[in-house]
Amino acid sequence: MISGLKNITFRYTFIVVIMAVLAILIIVKAGIIMFAERQYWKDVADRFVKENVVIRPTRGNIISADGKLMASSLPEYKIYMDFRVQSSKQDTMLMNHLQEICNGLHEIFPDRSAQDFRKHILKGRRAKSRHFLLYPKRISYIQYKEVKKLPLFNQSKNISGLHEEVFNQRKKPFGSLAMRTLGDMFPDMAQGAKNGLELTYDSLLKGENGITHRQKVMNKYLNIVDKPAIDGYDVITTIDVDMQDIAEKALVDQLKNLDAVFGVAVVMDVATGEVKANVNMTKAGDGKYYEMRNLAVSNLMEPGSTFKTASIMVALEDKYITPDYKVDTKNGMVNMYGSWMKDWNWYKGGYGEIDVTRILEVSSNVGVSSIIDKFYGKDPQKFIDGLRRMSIDKPLNLGFVGEASPRIKGPKERYFAKTTLPWMSIGYETMIPPIYMLNFYNAIANNGVMVKPKFVKAIARNGEIVEEYPTEIVNPKICSDETLQQIQTILRKVVSEGLAKPAGSKQFSVSGKTGTAQISQGKAGYKANGVSYLVSFCGYFPSEAPKYSCIVSIQIPHGPASGGLQAGSVFSRIAERIYAKHLVKNIAQAKDSTAVLIPDVAQGDITETAYVLKQLNVKSNSASIPYSFNPVWGKAKTTDSYVELSTAQPDKKRVPNVVGMGAKDAVYLLESYGMKVHLSGVGKVHTQSIPSGSMVRKGEYITLTLKN
Repeated sequence: MISGLKNITFRYTFIVVIMAVLAILIIVKAGIIMFAERQYWKDVADRFVKENVVIRPTRGNIISADGKLMASSLPEYKIYMDFRVQSSKQDTMLMNHLQEICNGLHEIFPDRSAQDFRKHILKGRRAKSRHFLLYPKRISYIQYKEVKKLPLFNQSKNISGLHEEVFNQRKKPFGSLAMRTLGDMFPDMAQGAKNGLELTYDSLLKGENGITHRQKVMNKYLNIVDKPAIDGYDVITTIDVDMQDIAEKALVDQLKNLDAVFGVAVVMDVATGEVKANVNMTKAGDGKYYEMRNLAVSNLMEPGSTFKTASIMVALEDKYITPDYKVDTKNGMVNMYGSWMKDWNWYKGGYGEIDVTRILEVSSNVGVSSIIDKFYGKDPQKFIDGLRRMSIDKPLNLGFVGEASPRIKGPKERYFAKTTLPWMSIGYETMIPPIYMLNFYNAIANNGVMVKPKFVKAIARNGEIVEEYPTEIVNPKICSDETLQQIQTILRKVVSEGLAKPAGSKQFSVSGKTGTAQISQGKAGYKANGVSYLVSFCGYFPSEAPKYSCIVSIQIPHGPASGGLQAGSVFSRIAERIYAKHLVKNIAQAKDSTAVLIPDVAQGDITETAYVLKQLNVKSNSASIPYSFNPVWGKAKTTDSYVELSTAQPDKKRVPNVVGMGAKDAVYLLESYGMKVHLSGVGKVHTQSIPSGSMVRKGEYITLTLKN
């Protein structure tokens, strides 16, 4: 009995021990799984059991008006190695092809030697890492495909252990060109866009996320798509890459010459308002210029003399003045309510009595301010109403983050003193972003129709236009036809006869107005820490049938300052290069494709000439010229529609003129005169060493120089 009890106790004890050991083993194994093998099982979970995994769509492209890719989403990769895949082939293939693999990686990534890759890979092999980073940087799709061609890596993931992380990266093929217009993305594109068109049209560009999960089917795990991702739309901008490049180069060259703080250049299509170029360059700490902010739409600054055009238009529209209305600007200085209003040439004695046209030609501060103060001094609101009637201060709502709207003070606001109106009339005490000033001049060029500046012309998907953005009219008529015609004539003379001559061109006519303004330092005034200036020119071209309008605005930290010389010359370079790019010939000079042009026909063998004219279907009497194996000398008479050939008996006593002939005809003719010919060059006869009309000396050498 006792023996049986001991036997039972021993058995239970044994079972308890076994269970305790198993429990300890389970706890140990759980600890290993939780800590030592945590990453492995996390990878396994990610690889095989994924529920409701988000599929990121491909962000849409931003495309230029001329069809060039300006911003696109391209995949980038980080490549990893799993040295513990359940594959007997992996280690054998790795060691057999290690040198070949390392050499291949070095060719793809030259910044690391084959020896470095060898040491690195062996380090990961010794550590038996499951997620070993092969190369520290992100690589392109092309580089990734090249890696996949290497031995071992060209096998499946379950054999090779090679796996990757995929990142979508926003790329700009043209680098910094129009960078601030296009905008930026956050480094993690899932966070969205920061600014520019990327942010404005983010809801269209980003697309819609999809959802997928992994499911085991027939002993295999498959990705099951619950909801496919929808890629983003493409945004087709109005930017012309070539015109953007032209404007940027012209502006940056001048900024460097002037050691400027910043510069803006914007080009618009007059009829549609399409912004063809938008350049915004700011000087950085390294002394170079970069696109940092969209200054054209966000920079609020006093416009200076470009605003004088608006002031004069208000007075013209209210019938207070005409272009020949005269103002005595005296010696270039006038006291305005205790402050001196000065013209730029006051130290030279001023302009004296001049008319309105001349006032704008020479940008007379005294002339403009005297007119506005005389007719609106007792009723400043009427002047403000006149400005607003032209929509110069109407918010355009372009959709950019940080976009600013013009600030024009009214007489009921604080700090509107008696001096405010005269100084406002010449471009001070008002704050207007460059694109608003350009839009005003664009309206003048567009026969008084103010259209909204447009940066995007259409939305597309898979090459198909989904939506087009029509031209929006801000103001159908900013002024009467009479005022418009008067100001158009004046602005043309400002360039042809006034201070804006540097903005002009010998190839076509330009209209516009210069601007030079001291920059306010806020409460510190205009002269704190030295005087800095905003020089500008705003106008359009060609004057007779305006196609493009443009503003150039530059801040310089020193004098002398001249809107005509410093900004106008940039305008001229931009305009001339754009004009050359889009040069259109007079249609009257064009020839129909079926028309037959009558070529110039020189003297020579008329039998061969007749043959050529027949082959070219040129109207001539070539049918009456019989073909001969022996040359028949003759001459030709041409009209706009016909060639008449006739034989001719040359004067054998005088050296003939062979300039313009082919070498064969020239040699034949001169040798028939008994002269010896030496040829130099190729092509037609350009010069002959013995002048035509000279007496022939048989056996004499004559040298013919040929050129194409």
